[in-house]
Amino acid sequence: MPISKAKKKEIIEDVSTVVKSSKSIVFFNFKGFSVKNTTEMRRELRKSQVGYMVAKKTLAKRAFDEAKILGTIPTIVGETAMAYSADLIAPAREVYNFQKKFKDNISIVGGIFDGKYMSKDEMVTIAAIPSQQTLYAQFVNIINSPIQGLVMALDAIAKKKTI
Repeated sequence: MPISKAKKKEIIEDVSTVVKSSKSIVFFNFKGFSVKNTTEMRRELRKSQVGYMVAKKTLAKRAFDEAKILGTIPTIVGETAMAYSADLIAPAREVYNFQKKFKDNISIVGGIFDGKYMSKDEMVTIAAIPSQQTLYAQFVNIINSPIQGLVMALDAIAKKKTI
């Protein structure tokens, strides 16, 4: 059943709102993805404060053209969805986690990162960046390592002198 002009306009406005309010948008194919898996993915995305939207490619492209995003839009074929967030890395990371889990059904095809179109490879690279909490933990570990080494050396010296 064809979509009415009013519904098309509403979809374009929804996509435009998403583009304007999001720092990062990931485009991904979801061919053969079951309703159960889609529900699970939406739930996980919501936990990470990542939105999920499916729109006709032609209508989405109109909204992207209106937003005047830099670069060239990646080739989008097949059933495509968008994950978006005000966080730069969260959408790519969350979709990438599902891509690893459901290899045959989900694949990242590109996206928009900080106002620029990104290719599939660039979005996968962005998805590999650890979360902010993980980076903090790694930083603390790096800072703690020399101190821990010093304490162990002093402890060894103290044990040697007591013997």
